[in-house]
Amino acid sequence: MAERLFAKILVANRGEIACRVIASARRLGIASVAVHSEADAGALHVRLADEAVCIGGAAPADSYLRIDRIVEAAQATGAEAVHPGYGFLSENPAFVEALEAAGITFIGPSAEAIRAMGLKGAAKALMEEAGVPVVPGYHGTNQEPEHLAAEARRIGYPVLLKAVAGGGGKGMRRVDGPEGFAQALASARAEASAAFGNPDMLVEKYIRDPRHVEVQIFGDGRRALHLYERDCSLQRRHQKVIEEAPAPGISPETRAAMTEAAVRAAEAIGYRGAGTVEFIADGSDGLRPDGFWFMEMNTRLQVEHPVTEAVTGIDLVEWQILVAAGAGLPLEQEQIRLEGHAVEARLYAEDPAAGFLPATGRLARLAFPEGLRVDTGVREGDEISPHYDPMIAKLIAHGPSREAAFQRLHAGLRKVELAGTVTNLGFLQALCSDPQVRAAALDTGLIERRAEALCHLPALSPAARTWAAMVALDLSGPPAPRQGFTLWAPLCHLVRLAVEGEEHEVRLCLGDGRLEAHVGGEVIVLDWRAGAWWAGAKRAPAWHREGDQVTLFGGAPRRIEILRPGAEAAEAQGGDVILAPMPGLLRALRANAGDRVAAGQPLAILEAMKMEHALSAPRDGVIAEILQPEGAQVDAGAALIRLTPEEEGQS
Repeated sequence: MAERLFAKILVANRGEIACRVIASARRLGIASVAVHSEADAGALHVRLADEAVCIGGAAPADSYLRIDRIVEAAQATGAEAVHPGYGFLSENPAFVEALEAAGITFIGPSAEAIRAMGLKGAAKALMEEAGVPVVPGYHGTNQEPEHLAAEARRIGYPVLLKAVAGGGGKGMRRVDGPEGFAQALASARAEASAAFGNPDMLVEKYIRDPRHVEVQIFGDGRRALHLYERDCSLQRRHQKVIEEAPAPGISPETRAAMTEAAVRAAEAIGYRGAGTVEFIADGSDGLRPDGFWFMEMNTRLQVEHPVTEAVTGIDLVEWQILVAAGAGLPLEQEQIRLEGHAVEARLYAEDPAAGFLPATGRLARLAFPEGLRVDTGVREGDEISPHYDPMIAKLIAHGPSREAAFQRLHAGLRKVELAGTVTNLGFLQALCSDPQVRAAALDTGLIERRAEALCHLPALSPAARTWAAMVALDLSGPPAPRQGFTLWAPLCHLVRLAVEGEEHEVRLCLGDGRLEAHVGGEVIVLDWRAGAWWAGAKRAPAWHREGDQVTLFGGAPRRIEILRPGAEAAEAQGGDVILAPMPGLLRALRANAGDRVAAGQPLAILEAMKMEHALSAPRDGVIAEILQPEGAQVDAGAALIRLTPEEEGQS
């Protein structure tokens, strides 16, 4: 144990991870300082901290990435140490050095360790020297396209092009043969250059049926130990969706080989603090001691660290603070036990049906069920901002077995009440109940192969339409005696609803303490009992209403619009105007007024939620007008480009 803990730490982050760090600091009796952008002045992490300092504008480059302002905030508040969370400056060696120069402790590894693992090619060469298995590939400095193509032929197709300074799937392309290499290389380089300022590539053998298994390690600068492994194979575009610990189907021999390799990797660079060594494994014949290879090391706390905490009972943030304060490793390797199974799902504001486009909106309703650990940085009433990652929460379930953990997570996801923005909640429920997932038949391509089924929402049931109609008529509460009678005959109402562009009609007839609904050719009889409306054995779900929008819970939230008498559906633009699908920065325009364009041709790049989205021509035509300048910050639905038919453009 350290002789003295820090009295005060600054958390150089936002959202759920800032709240998570503040919670551990509070348990240790340490005061916390939050930093925030102007957009985050009312954020949850600001409310939870003991002090808060505004460090700039909404864009990360103006606030959370400003090393100078964060160092100044730490000095001004008397913070002795800074916890970086994950993302932003967490793996920036210049940030570590700036803090050290100011006499402030960085709660994490040394700048040298971060640099050693920051460039994938150099890191893999270092790992080879340490005896850690590395995927066959080329990690050299010769970046001539002809040389890289020759290396790809030597390695053998398919190969994977990866940005040397990359992460999050950016600058990454699979190439199945020499004919597609040049185009893939140019595309990957352009993306890497835009994202990281470094176009250099490495070339690796593409592993078929790959599984992503990572080992949580912890070091004190001299020696390291492991806290077992996690499986993160359920990914979409190289972004993790569901993570679990331990890895299903791993043998004691494979675990020993993998964890020993991870500890060697950490000790080779004198690692201090929490880190993760990521491996890619060949899952075609199960996990084997000779079938895994080093991918990269993340020199920070991972998003998915709660599943490791759940199965080991260890607070990793507390360990980070203790070791940074000068303590040795709190436990010996043999004292770290593995108990049960844990699984985590990342709940995002995004639209699976629209290619997982990020979404914004106000969280009009947000409630989580008991029985799950919920790590979140937002509350009911908060806005999902276009400036930051659209994560709403991480939901973690722990159980005595993998099946029990997945069952608890799936049941918990169905009880989440969330309204005000579109989310991936239904997608997560489908993924948790997918037969391949439950059977642990995992690989990193599973979600992409099954995306259509996983993203499909079933038609709204007659019962659900009935519940929505009851809410529309304010009939969701207990019935009053003789309610709904006129001249001693049942009173009937016709309710029109719209669900995802499709109109429905529900005819509700009110009797004495009961309702009868006529919907879609079906008759549903409802009665009030045990404090709720029931349709046979099915109880009415929880709901939220805001204006003419009703959201039904009890599964994938379904948003239903109440159509008022005489209301007409808005007419579509007819393909003449290209609209922004979300708020964002109009990063680039690919055409000018007067240009002839073909259907599907990229016309603009919109940057939102840390991702770039290409907007394409909906049909052949001529650019009549550019409605927003390049570099403009636009709202969702903003008109960007107007097209005219080709013959009109020629007149």
